[in-house]
Amino acid sequence: MTATTITARALLLDMDGTLVNSDAVVERCWRRWAARHGLDGDGVMQVVHGRQGHLTMALLLPERPVEINLAENRQLLAEETADTYGVAPVAGAPAFMAALRGLPHALVTSADEPLARARMGAAGLPLPETLITAGSVGASKPDPEGFLKGAAALGFAPSDCLAFEDSEAGITAALDAGMPVVGIGPRALRHPATVHAENLEQVAVEASPDGALRITVG
Repeated sequence: MTATTITARALLLDMDGTLVNSDAVVERCWRRWAARHGLDGDGVMQVVHGRQGHLTMALLLPERPVEINLAENRQLLAEETADTYGVAPVAGAPAFMAALRGLPHALVTSADEPLARARMGAAGLPLPETLITAGSVGASKPDPEGFLKGAAALGFAPSDCLAFEDSEAGITAALDAGMPVVGIGPRALRHPATVHAENLEQVAVEASPDGALRITVG
């Protein structure tokens, strides 16, 4: 793999699948939900990643009232927050997050804040000071609102930011926000990120004296 270098002023980081491997929990909770509703678990897992839960429910059960989706999503979030068995950092995530200490970065996740804190804590990763969670936005990924709010919260134009994502919904959201995207892991390979990395071991971040960040992938 040939190394690619991208210059940015700030980094916007997805959580699940990008920093934290939570696939085991997601599989357990969503397959139980699928079974309760007579849905194919494999089909559900094809659409769940990257979105807020109630939007996944709306895609899979389009005739169901929004209020029921929101109520079930609250229940599912509670289940996921309580279940951290198997949650672990993505390879390279501890060193990557350590390298970002003191540099402008934010978490942009479809999880709510309690779930984000639970999973980052279970993975042993520091939580960025700036958090854009489900409660911060009116529209979930693939809408770009979260990434736009993350850039604004850090004080940078979207074009000065670099996003890290693993899912189709997240990659679409970041690109539509007007920023390049590093796709992390096997899910990202199926979607048009700016550059792909197998994991965060393949990503290096270097800060220049003028504040610019050089991100090398590969």
